[in-house]
Amino acid sequence: MSYRTAGSLRSVTLDDVRGAQKMLSGVARATAMEGSRHLSQLVGAPVHLKCENLQRTGSFKLRGAYVRIAGLLPEERAAGVVAASAGNHAQGVALASSLLGVYATVFMPQGAPLPKVSATREYGAEVRLHGQVVDETLAAAEEYAAETGAVFIHPFDHPDIIAGQGTVGLEILEQCPEVRTVVVGVGGGGLAAGIAVAVKALRPDVRIVGVQAEGAACYPPSLAAGRPVSLDSPATMADGIKVGRPGEVPFGIVGELVDEVRTVSEDQLSAALLLCLERAKLVVEPAGAAPVAALLAAPDGFEGPVVAVLSGGNVDPLLMQRVLRHGMSAQGRYLAVRLRLTDRPGALATLLGALSVVDANVLDVSHVRTDPRLGLTEAEVELHLETKGPAHCAEVGQALRDAGYTVID
Repeated sequence: MSYRTAGSLRSVTLDDVRGAQKMLSGVARATAMEGSRHLSQLVGAPVHLKCENLQRTGSFKLRGAYVRIAGLLPEERAAGVVAASAGNHAQGVALASSLLGVYATVFMPQGAPLPKVSATREYGAEVRLHGQVVDETLAAAEEYAAETGAVFIHPFDHPDIIAGQGTVGLEILEQCPEVRTVVVGVGGGGLAAGIAVAVKALRPDVRIVGVQAEGAACYPPSLAAGRPVSLDSPATMADGIKVGRPGEVPFGIVGELVDEVRTVSEDQLSAALLLCLERAKLVVEPAGAAPVAALLAAPDGFEGPVVAVLSGGNVDPLLMQRVLRHGMSAQGRYLAVRLRLTDRPGALATLLGALSVVDANVLDVSHVRTDPRLGLTEAEVELHLETKGPAHCAEVGQALRDAGYTVID
């Protein structure tokens, strides 16, 4: 399916992207491209992973931020720059500014993961925590820019940003000249737009597929309406693509050059992150795993060779723990059950014995004996189990029922 917007004009050209590539020489890495045997077997064609999670600062964002700041006039540089971000853009702006000798102030939400806040400071930016959500943080950064004269560095809605991100597309064609499909995560659209400009100019036959999280899919309704449409409350674990409204500049490019935008569920994102970790040995954040989630969701829907862009690897360890557990649950490899049993000596040991018979590995046990909901001789137990797949989950459930236990929903 191809989308077009009335009167859309490309504001970024191949020459812009090539110029950005020269500017980024010695600054951004030409990241590795790794083949995935597992995904290739699943799709029935070669699948390669473009590892922007291994880029400096852990994501592609350095590319666009550096090009944008490097293009400022001397008087603009002297005034400093300001940005708003929950993580990846913040780190990209911080490092780019440091390399260029420009003072940077970065506004981040008060609940931003501590590793991302620390990394942004270590790259040389002044960090100011403001607001609970990115929209509040963005407003604070824009107010700061108006008051101080600092140049606001937008995360995706600027031609220089898009040109910088487009260098990923040039590298894809250099590393995999036989590519037929490029799959890329989409938030505001800067990365997808940049890749599309570069790839379509040189290989118009290559199909570009964008991927959004279902809970933050602002592009499908926007493309259908022919103009950027805002979502009321985007919600997804993939904070790197959690954007409520497409950028004006990337929207026109995506509408003209991106062939399709798909959506993936939270379960599919979790499963993709788990696959990247287990099979590819790559730490990838949920937004970066979105292209892999799309391949897992519809493996027959992509012409190969396929390049999936792993856009970032900045994931908070606590979130990683939750997402991995969610992914294991979605694959039937993790099971949480809650049940009641008679509160007598040996009752818990008997329960664990019933689970050992079906080879269910107990990860955690919560044993509650005093609760108003419980009878005088009752206890409630919540078990977290490592299982071997959906069939094994069913076997565990049946074993509990055969042993006389009633599982509480």
